Formats: sequence, C-alpha cells, structure tokens
Amino acid sequence: MSLKKVHNDQPKEFKFSDENLKKAKDILKMYPEKNKKSAVMPFLYLAQRQNSNWIPLAAMKYIAKLLSMPYVSVYEVATFYTMYNLAPVGKHFIQVCTTTPCLIRGADKIVSLCKEKISPNENEISTKGSCSWMEVECLGACVSAPMIQINDDYYEDLDEKSTIEILDSLIKDKPLKPGSYRGRKNTAPEKQQKVNGEKHA
Repeated sequence: MSLKKVHNDQPKEFKFSDENLKKAKDILKMYPEKNKKSAVMPFLYLAQRQNSNWIPLAAMKYIAKLLSMPYVSVYEVATFYTMYNLAPVGKHFIQVCTTTPCLIRGADKIVSLCKEKISPNENEISTKGSCSWMEVECLGACVSAPMIQINDDYYEDLDEKSTIEILDSLIKDKPLKPGSYRGRKNTAPEKQQKVNGEKHA
C-alpha cells in the first residue's frame, strides 16, 4: 500500500475539532490576509494529527474552503510532501531510519523486529493494535543511531531489547517515553568525561 495513493475508503465529512480550529485561527494570525494560503501546510498537519495520522480528501476540501483556495492546490501540496499520509497508517506510525549511520548500528534488526511484531509488509496496519511501519531515509538524528520515529516522537540509541519493549508497548497501546534508550541527554556522551580537569556530561 502506498501512502501517497489516495485511499479508497474515504470519510464523507471532516472538520477541525474546537481545539484545532482555535489552533488554525492562531496560525492564520501569523500571515497577512493576502498570504493566508501559506497556512496550508500547518493546516494539513493539524488535519493529519486529528485523523489518526492520515489526511482524507474531505479534509483537503475543508482546508481549501478555510483558506479560500482551489481544492486542487491543497491536493498538490498533500501529494507532494512525503510527511503527509493519504492512507490510514494506524494510531502508532513507526518510521525506521535505514540510512547508513543507522544501518551500520543495527537498523536492519529493527526492520526485522517490525516485520515480526507489527506486520510482514510496510504500510500494513497490524492485526494486534493499530500500528504500521515503513523504512525511511535520514531523520536527522545520526548521532543517536539507530533510531525510529513514532508519530511525532524520536526513540533513539536503540538495540534489540529496547526495540522489542517499544514495539510491545505500542501493540498494547501504552507507548513508552521517547528519547534516548542509553540514558543520554540530547547528544551528550554516555559517560562523564574530563576535559582539562573538569567533568563534562
């Protein structure tokens, strides 16, 4: 299943929740009235988050109306950028980085675990829990390789044991805390080091 191919089963209606409508109005305040179409990308992001990580056609039409722009223009943006999903991916969408730094440090094992625990195929929602996974290019966290992105959060410094714990938690719909799984803070070394006689984290 391609996430850039429009899904066959489409909801008939879509509108922002009260909370997201307030966020949308706040976003619009950042743009001059004549340039409000520029809010299309954050609006699509809000729609995707509200709709379990994918954007239906009804949401694109709704956004087009809010921004007074042609529906096809919203569709073009949604289909161009890979961060927008046009088909269901489940409540927990796992993106596995398999670019060189992650691959060298064990991303292939993470892919194998996703095939075993989530689904044998990419972009296929699991039968146990609402999860799916896919391989992606660099997510910009090479120093914390191997790593995965689950929805908006990064899970870094993974190994086989921590990956199993994370995937099992998603299947149970009780996701674990994101961040480093070797106890690092940001990109700091794992152990304190002395530089010129002073301790550095």
